[in-house]
Amino acid sequence: MIGEDIREAKIRKLEKIANQIRQDIIKALLNAGSGHSAGPLGMVEVFTALYFHILNIRPKQPKWPDRDRFTLSNGHINPVWYATLAHRGFFARREFVTSLRKLNTRMLGHPHNLATPGVENSGGPLGQGLSQAIGMSLAAKMDGKKYQVFCAMSDGEYDEGQIWEAIMFAGKNKLDNLTGIIDRNNIQIDGVTEDVMPLEPLRAKIEAFNWHVIEIDGNNIRQVVEACNQAYGIYERPVMIIAHTVPGKGVDFMEQDYKWHGIPPNKDQAKAALKQLRTLGGRIRSEHE
Repeated sequence: MIGEDIREAKIRKLEKIANQIRQDIIKALLNAGSGHSAGPLGMVEVFTALYFHILNIRPKQPKWPDRDRFTLSNGHINPVWYATLAHRGFFARREFVTSLRKLNTRMLGHPHNLATPGVENSGGPLGQGLSQAIGMSLAAKMDGKKYQVFCAMSDGEYDEGQIWEAIMFAGKNKLDNLTGIIDRNNIQIDGVTEDVMPLEPLRAKIEAFNWHVIEIDGNNIRQVVEACNQAYGIYERPVMIIAHTVPGKGVDFMEQDYKWHGIPPNKDQAKAALKQLRTLGGRIRSEHE
């Protein structure tokens, strides 16, 4: 739960869960034959920290009124959201792995809040998730509720004007129950972000609109937890966590390659990826060998 310190034993447990989530993402993408690889793999530590330590939620009561809210703005990375929700107990892991992007299932290609347990917002068009989260934050303040609101976004979305309008609005209204998390992996579908549309100095730009900004290694679970705990203690300003992540994290031939933004692995690639994940890059002997 947010504000709670974390011990080394818990970190190791979360890292193991993160590795299992990565494996399920690869399996699901292979079965789907379509979908995004790089972004979901890169954000696993963030989602694991949120759903297994930070968020005040009840998987068996996904609409519990006092739950913390989480929105995903870049909906195309939803394999990591579904996989994390499955591991957290919102639905079966098998349903995610076998049903992703299949017709007439709950595992839609982009998130839909009326279709999948635990999914708080519908997403597809980029740049809208922060505005959705702001609405939830305002509602909490108007209703005198104490729940926190989190929103994950991609850095590529910062090409969109709506994101900047939302940032101005949240800063002006001092939404201190709102925490944004930017997946700063430096890639988007057409290439490197700084080639497509330069964002730097990103931190200074966001701070100019009255946000408290924290920069972390987004693939370090302890840093994710500590940043969220710090955000909880900030008053009269929203918080933005810039999480520097490695796209395709854990699979060497995907890491840092923007071409994996929007494609799934084939059978041989999935086999190689799963071997790397099961052996932590060859550091341990695979149980499957």
